[in-house]
Amino acid sequence: MKFADVKNDVAFRKIFGNEKKTVIIISFLNAVLKLAGDRIITEVSIVNPYQMPRIAGEKATIIDVRAKDVKGRQFIIEMQVADVDGFDKRVQYYTCREYSMQINKGDKYKLLKPTYFIGILDFNFFEGAHYLSHHIIVNDETHEHKLKDIQFTFIELKKFHIKENELKTLKEKWIYFIKNAENLDVIPGHVDDDGLKEAYKDADLHNWDKEEWKDYDNASIAEQDAIGRITIAEKKAEKKGLIKGEKKGLIKGEKKGERKNQFAVIKQCLKENMEIEMIARIVNLPIEEVEKIILKIQNDI
Repeated sequence: MKFADVKNDVAFRKIFGNEKKTVIIISFLNAVLKLAGDRIITEVSIVNPYQMPRIAGEKATIIDVRAKDVKGRQFIIEMQVADVDGFDKRVQYYTCREYSMQINKGDKYKLLKPTYFIGILDFNFFEGAHYLSHHIIVNDETHEHKLKDIQFTFIELKKFHIKENELKTLKEKWIYFIKNAENLDVIPGHVDDDGLKEAYKDADLHNWDKEEWKDYDNASIAEQDAIGRITIAEKKAEKKGLIKGEKKGLIKGEKKGERKNQFAVIKQCLKENMEIEMIARIVNLPIEEVEKIILKIQNDI
């Protein structure tokens, strides 16, 4: 057997966005969200089944799969392979937007159903060593959990170090699968859950047709190209003397002339036809700030 990298766009959507095998996403959600009793998920519908990249090198996008259960609860599962500026704010905006869009103007608020965001991160984001964290809205004095409709769960893969022979819970087995499937040759003997079994089967590249193989490869190329463009942009800017690092206060710091240098870096990036997300990363500014600077640059031309 040869398993796909589950973190790959195509593989992730193929496995978790499989409308014919919702047993996969049901098993994953129940395990990770610790759902039990009358809160357990028994049936879901995939809101946005995965779409294959059309061409090699196509821009990599946010990898997510959305589902809704029979109670109307919404679940957003997102795979984020790299930290980006404003990630925390985007996640909150994205989740709150999905929550609010359940009703139209004039509808009663009681029609709103809970929305859960599950972020699988291939980088460290929070402090501490815990690989799984749940975030809810509570009263900071009484810890009363009255506002329950919007919740966040994050899985930080780089903090997960449990070995195969140490796996005990279904939650641990799922996270092990996401992080390590591409390095395995057989389905581990500890896999006894139907949903996880199907996930391994869908991840087995020997069961994929040629088009799926090609699309999977295209997604990998797109991801590597995105990383490469950022690296090249940073090197070009540094070569031109526009980036000198934090110590010299050109990009990040409090020295006089900081804004002037940020303008110069952004101007050079625009000449290289770079996307705003990349520029924001290079100058270490929020995307909104970069957009304002770009507008000013364009008005000055």
